Amino acid sequence: MNRRSFLSSVAAAAPAFLRARARQRPNILLILADDLGYGDLGCYGQSRIQTPNLDRLAAGGIRFTQAYAGATVCAPSRCCLMTGKHTGHATVRGNKKPEVGLRADEPTVASILKGQGYRTALFGKWGLGGPGTGSVPNTRGFDQFYGYLDQQHAHNSYPEHLWDNQNEVMLTANWFGRKKQFSNDLFTARALGFLEKQNAAEPFFLYLPYTIPHANNELGNFQANGMENPDFGPYGSQPWPEVEKTFAASITRMDSDIGRVLSLLDKRGLAGNTLVLFSSDNGPHNEGNHDAKFFESSGALRGAKRSLTDGGIRVPALARWSGSIRPGQVSQAPWAFWDILPTACELAGAASPKGIDGLSIVPTLMEGNTVARGYFYWEFHEGGFAQAIRKDNWKLIRQRPRFELELYDLASDPMERRNLASERSDVAGSLLPLFRTARTDNPNFPVG
Repeated sequence: MNRRSFLSSVAAAAPAFLRARARQRPNILLILADDLGYGDLGCYGQSRIQTPNLDRLAAGGIRFTQAYAGATVCAPSRCCLMTGKHTGHATVRGNKKPEVGLRADEPTVASILKGQGYRTALFGKWGLGGPGTGSVPNTRGFDQFYGYLDQQHAHNSYPEHLWDNQNEVMLTANWFGRKKQFSNDLFTARALGFLEKQNAAEPFFLYLPYTIPHANNELGNFQANGMENPDFGPYGSQPWPEVEKTFAASITRMDSDIGRVLSLLDKRGLAGNTLVLFSSDNGPHNEGNHDAKFFESSGALRGAKRSLTDGGIRVPALARWSGSIRPGQVSQAPWAFWDILPTACELAGAASPKGIDGLSIVPTLMEGNTVARGYFYWEFHEGGFAQAIRKDNWKLIRQRPRFELELYDLASDPMERRNLASERSDVAGSLLPLFRTARTDNPNFPVG
């Protein structure tokens, strides 16, 4: 065999080797921020908020530039993540009070991995069924749970109580008696305790959904600073409004805690067989008197939380698997939250459930290949019904009351400024039927 043939055979064998690594059933650590914008991390261009640990995570693996949340608000986005369905088929398609939970027979990432022998834990915000709904983490595949059930309860980072599995546990006040414990610190502590007990022979799935940097919406109704954090961190001397100091400090505090979790993976020798995924549940908020434009949280995108332009649904997303995922990658491969479940299934050696919308992105993670698909779909049920379709680089949006069409070419117009619906009526017309065929009726979330 000549040298060229030998090198060609090695190159051809590499993807097969990486796929074999994927069959070793890696641990999966899924970290989710709450309302963190596409432009809020240093690795995505943020210059004023310090995120050194997440920046290192990006450098150690893949930084995705076209990853999408499941929805533009919390509950449906988390439903898409857990069930592998987009919002046209998801059980939960919007934020409601009382909350709508998952169906009893609905597989989740956790229930599937648990069935494959994984230890499963969730420390943080659930948001897919409150007390008494029957849809709580311990009934949906998680061995351990500590945190918030109700997403409105999760607005308060100094809660009176949290849930420990299915038990309500009261929190003690700090020494000066004013505030309870900062919940996100408690989630980090639980995650560290969970990892300390893991061994290399038993795979685990750890879901760590922080509530940072979500605002306390209720607090913001009667004071200028509706953000919560124990201090201003490194930003105390900045000439910024207090709410913006607190916003930045909360992100840097989360970054520091994530750094502690990643360091423990290294210390325990678990990093080499742990896929670490980090993302945010939707675009940046304008709540609690915080202004998403202050730090340019949407980056070079238009819109924010509660919009279906990319600023509301395109999110930061990082993946690292030391020794398996090539470091230093920046990927333009598009994917969405509903792809996480089938990805976990492939890594764990399980069959994906029937009737889901997601596709495994293992080829993207392991070999850098874009997964071929038909389209992406989102719908939004607050303040009037809205829908969005992305197919290739075309994005079509329509919303009540008039259902006027907006068509954008994301390749040439990522800010979605130039509406081409009239100019390219052929494209708009080809995508328009998907607004009907992409969804099934859901009585909890009717159209209009």
